[in-house]
Amino acid sequence: MLILAGAPIGQAGDASPRLREAIAAADVIAAEDTRRLRRLAADLGVTLGGRVVSYYDANETARAEELLEALLQGQTVVVITDAGMPGVSDPGYRLTRLAVDAGVTVTAVPGPSAVTTALALSGLPSDRFCFEGFPPRKAGERARRLAALAGEERTMVFFEAPHRLHASLEAMAEAFGAARPAAVCRELTKTYEEVRRGGLAELAAWAEGEVRGEITVVVSGAEPDLATPAIEDLVAEVARREATGLPRKEAIAEVAKSAGVSRRDLYNAVHAR
Repeated sequence: MLILAGAPIGQAGDASPRLREAIAAADVIAAEDTRRLRRLAADLGVTLGGRVVSYYDANETARAEELLEALLQGQTVVVITDAGMPGVSDPGYRLTRLAVDAGVTVTAVPGPSAVTTALALSGLPSDRFCFEGFPPRKAGERARRLAALAGEERTMVFFEAPHRLHASLEAMAEAFGAARPAAVCRELTKTYEEVRRGGLAELAAWAEGEVRGEITVVVSGAEPDLATPAIEDLVAEVARREATGLPRKEAIAEVAKSAGVSRRDLYNAVHAR
């Protein structure tokens, strides 16, 4: 069995009883940082009886094959990262994919998540959101990625390194607008936890100074374009034009062009209804 174990994002006291049981009983523990794992185990009063191996970005591909062999031999393997859930901007996905393809049972010990913790603390809409991980490091790639998200209506959650925070917030202000509401969540659940809320330009100015710790950025989604007709109205307009003898394909093309919407999206909506 492969167990994906959620580690505390700051406070060891947030560890669940199941996490204690999992790392105590595992045959193999694949840890992003073996020293942090041993420190966590000591804080939890847990003795690690299984083999401990490192499992991080640089060795993830090679180590995944080795861990799969252990799983196929009947061993229980626990994957644990420095904080949060494996596979969420941390190692875990490749081994999970291999295990699933090999028919190995995969389960999880749920744990704290910086994504949902920051989302809840941000004060921004949380009914619909998307996780975008770390923005690209290079300025040009970052600008292109953010420009593609400018129309995203869901609240967006990003991770960022403290030394790149200022540049990323400036790029977000450029792509999304200086006044777009956002929150920078720093050192969540730790002693110096801090949540800064404001417009992106305001937050970028604050981040010009020295910022330390683990960073999660939450950005409000774009306001819906109220000038765009509802898809139901566009579908009805296609039907009206069809009734006058216009072929459906031409009707969809005309309505999509006049409304400024995707022809493919309108086509799918027409056929779905």
